[in-house]
Amino acid sequence: MADETYKGEFYCVKCKAKREAEGKVVVSDNGRRMAKGQCPVCGTNLNRILGKA
Repeated sequence: MADETYKGEFYCVKCKAKREAEGKVVVSDNGRRMAKGQCPVCGTNLNRILGKA
């Protein structure tokens, strides 16, 4: 699998708002696909669960 990216809405817990961001797709230990990005406003790490791989 090539380096997959996800571009879309993440929820920033620190800003308490939805943000448009881009992140890398990784597979977690329990087999779920997750997008990991960074908030463009405050720089906090963002996670979004995409579903089973």
